[in-house]
Amino acid sequence: MDQLEQLKAKYQGALDLIPELHIKLNNLHVEGDKLVLRANAPTEEQVNAMWNKIKEIDSSFPDLAAEITVDSSLPPVAKKYTVVAGDSLWKIAANHLGNGANYPEIIKANPGKLKDETTVIHPGDVLNLPNH
Repeated sequence: MDQLEQLKAKYQGALDLIPELHIKLNNLHVEGDKLVLRANAPTEEQVNAMWNKIKEIDSSFPDLAAEITVDSSLPPVAKKYTVVAGDSLWKIAANHLGNGANYPEIIKANPGKLKDETTVIHPGDVLNLPNH
């Protein structure tokens, strides 16, 4: 395993947050003996969430150089919704996005969780709802 893969594996928990927090990854590479991450986040809250995760993985993060800045032109983090019994993507879209036909927006807001309209959702699943 090369150094990039080793460092990515170490910080995978933080890297997994990037799509969930709607962070735009600009660059990820190894420079010297450090993983260099450059990214933009919609708000300071997402920047802080990313840093909290990095510090949880390694409080001193000597092998990481991260530059995460706020870019208010990025779309903000979606609202969270916990699936209940009887829910469908159509029903959730109808109740929270104004029209059941907007369910593809829910799929798009949940990369890694929902592949398409045939993905099964279960009570207790937490989904991102796009801002409307």
